[in-house]
Amino acid sequence: MSDAHWPAPFRGRTPVHAHVRIPGSKSVTNRALILASLATSPSTIRKPLISRDSELMSAGLSALGISITGSDEAWQITPAPLRGPARVDVGNAGTVMRFLPPLAAFAQGDISFDGDPRSYERPLGPVIKALEELGIEIEHGGRYSLPMVIKARGKVKGGALTIDASASSQFLSALLLVAPSMEEGVTVTHRGGALPSMPHIEMTVAMLRDFGADVIVDPAAQTWSVKAGVLHGKDLVIEPDLSNASPFLSIAMVCGGSVTISDWPQTTTQPGDQLRNIFTQMGATVELNDDGLTLTGGSSIHGIDIDLHDVGELTPSIAALATLADSPSHLRGIGHLRLHETDRLAALTREINSLGGHVVEEETALHITPAPLHAGVFHTYEDHRLATAGAVIGLVTPGIEVENVATTRKTLPDFPGLWNSLVI
Repeated sequence: MSDAHWPAPFRGRTPVHAHVRIPGSKSVTNRALILASLATSPSTIRKPLISRDSELMSAGLSALGISITGSDEAWQITPAPLRGPARVDVGNAGTVMRFLPPLAAFAQGDISFDGDPRSYERPLGPVIKALEELGIEIEHGGRYSLPMVIKARGKVKGGALTIDASASSQFLSALLLVAPSMEEGVTVTHRGGALPSMPHIEMTVAMLRDFGADVIVDPAAQTWSVKAGVLHGKDLVIEPDLSNASPFLSIAMVCGGSVTISDWPQTTTQPGDQLRNIFTQMGATVELNDDGLTLTGGSSIHGIDIDLHDVGELTPSIAALATLADSPSHLRGIGHLRLHETDRLAALTREINSLGGHVVEEETALHITPAPLHAGVFHTYEDHRLATAGAVIGLVTPGIEVENVATTRKTLPDFPGLWNSLVI
């Protein structure tokens, strides 16, 4: 099988009955790595995500002097004074390109950041400007984007900042995660358009507090304050990546039957937890118990009219299901997805329509009217969630080939193998 064109397995309406163990959350893993690196004692991270994004984060931290050892089942992170000079490859990982530069400011020497060509186009300006306001010298040729060099001097004073995080909640999380190590802590106020993906900001706050940080949130003022202080090492288990559960749960919705995701947490800050409500609205039955989350498909998939602003990463899977639904769907509040791994709105429109679908793209929304689909190549644009969306459509559309399915390694170590084990 070539990764260039992966034949998406066709199953038709043959029900599936499966248990799936999803790898760990990228968002939790990479936040844990940053916080563990700033702690005063070692940490153990159990069931971490082993994927390109987490490997890039680990490699970047190691380049700065952090010791990361252990096996795929558990990592030991031993903090150390951050050192330079160093070179960091961010790939096309949003968490790496946004979370590591603020951390690198605490090193000594020149820290160079570079990445995949797409990383040069992804927004980073608010993080760079905030660091410059804090007195950190950064060479970026006036572009306020990658590649760049941070002239680190070992200390960051901190203080009050105002940023526009409307393009990515990661801008805010990047500053909050390192705030306890600043001499004065930090108070960040958001001013701009609506903040996307609030669950990810809530995840950052919860994990900071778990490591011992003092965080005060004023939702009305859109202000987050983190006091200077000591972080303590933790022994923590990484939750499964609930957003990555989306295509696997979709199998039961498309083909019938049921899929159980093991270890689904009873409470979580992950945006993917909202799949329970969204997929219920689309016709499935969902039950959460000690075995995990079990989704049972209904007689058909129902279209949905929904604002996905807070859970934008779920859009590709929901769009794939909407394409196969029994009524039109309207996916709103997702303009910020144009700045993700690719322009997800344009890419979903182009690829679904190329298969005979009917998607109308607006600046911040997709309107999807189900239509008969035919065989074709589903391009991924180096975007892991486009690849999994193509696989979902291929379940009941013969002859779908997913271009560069290897891009799923960003957050899933072996998506084709796991998918084939469930649907063939």
